[in-house]
Amino acid sequence: MSISKTEAKQLLERLIFITGRPQEWIEDVWGLSPTLGEDAAKLVEVFEALIECCPEEKLENLVQLYYREVLES
Repeated sequence: MSISKTEAKQLLERLIFITGRPQEWIEDVWGLSPTLGEDAAKLVEVFEALIECCPEEKLENLVQLYYREVLES
């Protein structure tokens, strides 16, 4: 069963960001340090760009890889 880019993005966001919402994570980091907040915002920007340019098959493989690691730990 294949997953769409949107589904892959949502699943990866759940793995990466505690709340599952990158913007909330950026705001939390920004509250700790504006400098780190800027870095967090840039990281999310790059994450979103990678999702957009990555083929669906590769995204699906990546999601499966990381979810398998979570389940095994």
